[in-house]
Amino acid sequence: MFGLPNIKSAKKRVLVNATKAAQNKAAKSALKTDIKKFEAAVAEGNRSEAEGAYKVAVKAVDKAAGHGLLHQNNAARKKSAMTLKLNKLA
Repeated sequence: MFGLPNIKSAKKRVLVNATKAAQNKAAKSALKTDIKKFEAAVAEGNRSEAEGAYKVAVKAVDKAAGHGLLHQNNAARKKSAMTLKLNKLA
């Protein structure tokens, strides 16, 4: 059993890291769900539903980038791709 912390602060970091990892995983999962809802609306060809899902997805991407879950460039690329898909529906 190597790698178990003995120092009090190191023990706390293990707990905090596990908590933060769970929060990050949940947030990324929610982000992916929002993007998939948008893509499903686009696949159906429903413009009004796609516009609503687009707003939700872009907000989620911006929030994720602001919290450090996504790199700013990655967020910009995702938003750009979604915008192109939405504009093709017109």
